[in-house]
Amino acid sequence: MPHVLVWDLETVPDVSGFVAANNMFDKSAEEVREAMGDKFPKHIYHSIICIGALIAHHDGNHWVVDSVGAPHVGGRSEGDLISAFVDRIADLTPQLVTFNGSSFDLPVLRYRAMLHKVAAIGLSARPYFNRYTDDAMDLCDVLASFSPQAKATLHEISRVMGLPGKPDDIAGGDVERYFKEGRIQEIADYCESDVVNTYRVWLRHELFRGKLTNDTFQASEENLAEFIRGRANSKPHLAGLVTENPL
Repeated sequence: MPHVLVWDLETVPDVSGFVAANNMFDKSAEEVREAMGDKFPKHIYHSIICIGALIAHHDGNHWVVDSVGAPHVGGRSEGDLISAFVDRIADLTPQLVTFNGSSFDLPVLRYRAMLHKVAAIGLSARPYFNRYTDDAMDLCDVLASFSPQAKATLHEISRVMGLPGKPDDIAGGDVERYFKEGRIQEIADYCESDVVNTYRVWLRHELFRGKLTNDTFQASEENLAEFIRGRANSKPHLAGLVTENPL
């Protein structure tokens, strides 16, 4: 069966990598972090702390969600996270869907896999690193027709389309602070919310380009809602993501 894998990374600055690259072994962690500055670090200086993913399959009529999860470094090492993720891609050879994945998630994943000596054979099964195919669709790129001037954020797109968008109590800029405070599960919950938001935008795009009819789109949406309702106790943070906001 055809599969789609919608995914997202959460990262924090890789202080040790910055030390190695800049020969700052005599500096404290605080001094190194200060030297990195407040600007968004280069991709090579990101450490993955969480990989969120939603996997769905096409049953011949509509899309059926199989799983939503966001394993994190609170339960396993970064290398193990990456290894399990790329092995799953190898098993399914799915279409990959991200929001800003071509510009961030994919290159960071490759850097970190190489750092940990992870053989990511699954990422060679399809031309996932080709920016202009559907094998790894970056919705941020595609919806803007690859024009920087036309880009919008996932939250903006979601809200304009009447979808709930990102939660109010955490944003991407909070991840490093939450990580330092040991609030890793909250980061994972935020990451899961992002992949659900991305999946719903992707379904809307599939409807737009005729890959889904109105009926199969609604069936795919209802399947997602049923999936989340069935996990209300274990994933309460997802409950609000299958409601509609008035336009």
